[in-house]
Order: sequence, then C-alpha cells, then structure tokens
Amino acid sequence: MKIHQIYTYNDLRNFTYVIELGDQDAIVLDPWDADEVNGFLAEHKLSLKAVINTHEHWDHTRGNEALVAAHQCEVWAHQNGEGKIPGMTRALTAGETIDLAPNLVMTVMDTPGHTFAHLCFLMTMAGEPRAVFTGDTLFNAGVGNCHNGGSPEALYQTIRAQFHTLSDAVVVYPGHDYLENNLRFTLHLEPSNALASQWLDRVAGNDPGQNQVVTSIGDERSINAFFRLDSEEIRQNLALDQANDETTFLALRKRRNDW
Repeated sequence: MKIHQIYTYNDLRNFTYVIELGDQDAIVLDPWDADEVNGFLAEHKLSLKAVINTHEHWDHTRGNEALVAAHQCEVWAHQNGEGKIPGMTRALTAGETIDLAPNLVMTVMDTPGHTFAHLCFLMTMAGEPRAVFTGDTLFNAGVGNCHNGGSPEALYQTIRAQFHTLSDAVVVYPGHDYLENNLRFTLHLEPSNALASQWLDRVAGNDPGQNQVVTSIGDERSINAFFRLDSEEIRQNLALDQANDETTFLALRKRRNDW
C-alpha cells in the first residue's frame, strides 16, 4: 500500500487520497477534482478500481461522476448515502472487511456525528493496523463539526469508542488540513501543553501541498483537546471542574464552534 495525500488548494482545504494497492491498481478517497485525479493516475500509470466516499457532503463527492464516466469504476459509501452520493454502487456496513490486496485489509467504521452517513476506514497490513482515513470525523488535532445533519452527542460516542481505542502507531489521514488552527485551539484551552506548542512551531505557515505533515493516534493523545478530556487545565478553562468526559467533549465542541 502506498498512500498519496493530495492537497487540493481550495478554500475548504480538502485532501483527496489515492491509495496504490499493487499491480498498478488504485482506489481514490473523497475526490475533489476529477481532472487532478486523472492526471495523477495517468502520471503514475494507475488503474482506478473504486471511488470511496467518507460521507455525502459535496466537497467529498464532487469528482465522482467524472471519474465513473472515465473509468467505469464502482463508488462505495455509507448506506445512508444512497440517493445523495453521485454514482454510488455499493453500500458499506459497519465492521465489514474488504481484502484490497495481499496482506492489506480495509475495515469499515460506521462513524456518525459529523453526519449520519459517515464512514471511516482502518487499513491493516499483515495484521497490523497502520492507517485510518477519517474524513470529517477526526482531524489532525481536532474533530469535525456537526452543523449539517450531525449530532455532537453521536460524535462523542464515535470518538470515544472508535478512535480513543486505536493503537498509538496508527496514522491519521483526515479530509481537510486544519492542523495549525486546531493546535491553536488546543493551546487556547491548555496553554501549558508543550507538545502542542512544539507542533505549532513546526507547522505554522506550512503548505500541505509541498510538505506533508501527518499525526498518529499517539500524537492525538498529546495534542488534540478532544482526546484530553481529563485535563484539569482544559476543564478549568471551560469552567467544568466537576464535569465528566462527555460533558467536557460537548463543551469543547461548542467552544470550537464559536472560536
């Protein structure tokens, strides 16, 4: 497996992913620009087997129809995306495992919160979890909003049950580049967080199209406020000294909405 993270330079700061499977086969995740994807596929002599959409929002599906027309490929997405996702041919379900290549398995994660048609995808190589594609559920140092058909309560359950539990080495590939701003949010509520400060020094002003920066789940435990729900400093700055984890998460999500 070889993962190509394509930064699209649009106002929403989307990432598209091309994943090489071997034998010149590839899948594309959340295509923003079909022409850009086609150019990449041609340059690398890759054959597109499927488009995968993490969810139904237009900025994650806008390249679907042109890619299907060019490659006659399948489109995989959440069953709740039927009728909303262009070209959808296959509904994926929670816990489904798909053998993409020898020793490469993709596990489907049903991840409601940002929307109720959202999937994430855990990639396991030779039995070891290596990477997770998180769409608009989990960002580097942050989590998604719930403005357009989502639920912060559902998002809390998703993050707690499906991401807090992943192994530290799993690399996070989100749908957008919000890392710098998310680090500033963490430091807004936890100014003593030295690791977040070091990360901010590293990425401030970075061009993701020229210098790819990724985090691991282990990094998220240190720099993502939504993974640090037991931080006394965060709870004090939210005026939630006696709060539980869910109350803290919901307060963080509300503060991030207004921040």
